[in-house]
Amino acid sequence: MSLAKSITPHIPYLRRFARALTGTQSSGDAYVQATIEALVEDPSSFPDDMDARCGLFSVYLRIWNSVDVNKAGIGDTGNLGDGIVERRLASLTPISRQAFLLVFVEEFSQAEAAGILQKSLEELEQLLAQAATEMAEQIATCVLIIEDEPLIAIDIEDIVESLGHTSIGVARTRQEAVALGKVKTPGLVLADIQLADGSSGIDAVNDLLRQFNVPVIFITAYPERLLTGDRPEPTFLMTKPFQPEMLKAVISQALFFEQAAALKDAS
Repeated sequence: MSLAKSITPHIPYLRRFARALTGTQSSGDAYVQATIEALVEDPSSFPDDMDARCGLFSVYLRIWNSVDVNKAGIGDTGNLGDGIVERRLASLTPISRQAFLLVFVEEFSQAEAAGILQKSLEELEQLLAQAATEMAEQIATCVLIIEDEPLIAIDIEDIVESLGHTSIGVARTRQEAVALGKVKTPGLVLADIQLADGSSGIDAVNDLLRQFNVPVIFITAYPERLLTGDRPEPTFLMTKPFQPEMLKAVISQALFFEQAAALKDAS
């Protein structure tokens, strides 16, 4: 099988990883495009001791880590960022964030993640512990849940509350979501894509974001449909069915970016 065919199924998930790592769709997708272009130009740069998925993520991180601002948290990302990204990155520890996302969001084994990052297993464990400590420092917030399946909504509420956050309530439709958003401004929105009355969770979120600006995590059974890179798409995206630890990781990541940016702006 050619290199192009072997890596193509993994590109949507690399986009998810890249967006979570950088904090925006535009910056994440730009780095993914740079990765693809680098492999087209020089296929020999692909690690010959890794499978397609691990190798693709390894090449991506090699490019991302080659940009000084992504290692040091200062400087200029050129046309890869939008201004907000630089401020957010300046407050984070990039290498621990990479380890955290690889293991808890993309579900690489610790051995695979260590290989991608070119770290020992012991070093990887230290990075994961560091990431957990940093994310635990985030402030508690209130969460608006947009989900039309009752059992999933209950699970999400339990996960949100286990992290020390508060649920404003659960909306089953676009109209209910807008109404809840008017009752109290959330610090985070968790939204399904397809809602009970046939309305769109994306439209509901767009309505809410006209009222206030908060991080949003979308949940869908078909993430590849929303990770094409061809249009405005979610920065944070969860796949159904999800593991509780994965959702906890994405919630922490989204809020950590938001808090880091706020602290940087206030300093």
